[in-house]
Amino acid sequence: MQNFNYQTPTRLIFGKDVIRKLPEVMASIGKKVLLTYGGGSIKKLGLYDRVKELLKDFEIIELSGIQPNPKYDPSVLDGVRLCKENDIDVILAVGGGSVLDCSKAIAAGAKYDGDPWDLISYKVKAKAALPIVDIITLAATGSEYDCGGVISRTETNDKIGYMDPLLYPVCSFLDPTYTFTVSKKQTAAGCADAMNHIIEQYFCEDSTLLNDGFMEAGLKSLMVNARKCLEDPEDYTARAEMMLDCTYGCNAIYSLGNSQSGWPCHGMEHALSAYYDITHGEGLAIITPRWMKHILSDKTVSRFVKYGVNVFGIDSALDDYEIANKAIDETYSFFESIGIPMHLKDVGIDESRIDEMAHHVAENEGLENAWSPLYENDIAAIFTASL
Repeated sequence: MQNFNYQTPTRLIFGKDVIRKLPEVMASIGKKVLLTYGGGSIKKLGLYDRVKELLKDFEIIELSGIQPNPKYDPSVLDGVRLCKENDIDVILAVGGGSVLDCSKAIAAGAKYDGDPWDLISYKVKAKAALPIVDIITLAATGSEYDCGGVISRTETNDKIGYMDPLLYPVCSFLDPTYTFTVSKKQTAAGCADAMNHIIEQYFCEDSTLLNDGFMEAGLKSLMVNARKCLEDPEDYTARAEMMLDCTYGCNAIYSLGNSQSGWPCHGMEHALSAYYDITHGEGLAIITPRWMKHILSDKTVSRFVKYGVNVFGIDSALDDYEIANKAIDETYSFFESIGIPMHLKDVGIDESRIDEMAHHVAENEGLENAWSPLYENDIAAIFTASL
C-alpha cells in the first residue's frame, strides 16, 4: 500500500431541491457572482430562473455558451476578463462537467496577471484562485468533487488536464432530478466516462482489497443504474446512485494507497477529442477495450482475471487468458448495449491523422510511465484497432 496525503475540502449537498440552500452558501463567500453555464438546457429546466430568483440580492454577471470539451478561447479568456473587470467574488458554475472545468481555469486565471495558459500548461503555479460553487446537471466527470478540469486549445490541438488544490469547489449541489432530462446519448457517455475513471485507477501495480471492492462495486453500480436510467429517465433512485458513482470518480477516494496507473485511456482520448471534438465518454468507450486487448500479457493477466470474475461474474475456474478476454469482450458489449458507437469511424475519425495524434500523445502525455507502458507505436496501434 502506497503512502498518501489526502484532503477533500468540498462540501457536498445532495438530494431533491437542495438548491434552496444556495443563498446561505453563497452569502458566506461574496456578493459579486460570475454565473457560468453552457447552452439552453438550464433555462429549459427552469434552473436558470430559480438561480436568479434565489440570488436576487446578489450582483450577477453571466458567461454563457461554454461548450463540451471547454475551449480556452473564447470561454476561459472571456471568463477571466469578466472576473477582472467586475471584481468578482465567487464563480457559480451551473451545468455539466465542462462548465465546471472551464470555471476552474477561470478561477485561477482571474487571480493571475499573465496569460492563463501559463497556469493550465503548468508553466506557472497558481498562488490564488476565486472560490467556486457548482450546481451539477449531468452525472459524468466527477469535477464537482475534485481539483481538476480539462481545457482544450483548438489552434494547437492541445487538451490538458489541469489540476491544482486551489480549484476544489467550496460546495457542490447535487440534485438528481436535474439529470432527468439528460439525453440517452449523454447519459450513456457519462456512464462510460465514469466507468473509465474507475478502470484507470483499478488497473495498477499495487492495490488493496478495500479499494478493489469499492471500485468493483462502483463499476457494477454504474452498469446497472445506467441501464435503468436509459429505460426510465425519471427513475430517481437510479439517477441518484449513478450521480454519486460519478462524483466519486476522480476524487482519488476509489484508490487511496494504490500505485498510479498513468491514466493511459484518458491520455489517448484527449487527442481524439482535441483533434475532432468528439464526445469524451464515447471516445473513452471506443478505445478502452482496444487498450485492454493491447496490454494483455503475463504481467497484466491476473488483474484482468480479478476484474472479470468480480465485475462480470465470469467463472474463476476458466483459464486466466480466457477469463481476461471474456472480461474485455464484456466491457465492449456493455458499452455497445447502451448505445455508444464503438468505432472511431462512427464518430467521424478516419486513419488520416492516426500517426499525427499518436505522436502528439507520445510527446505530451507521458504514457511510457503508465502501468503498462505505451509508446508511439503502441498508441497508433490502439487507435488503428479502434477504427
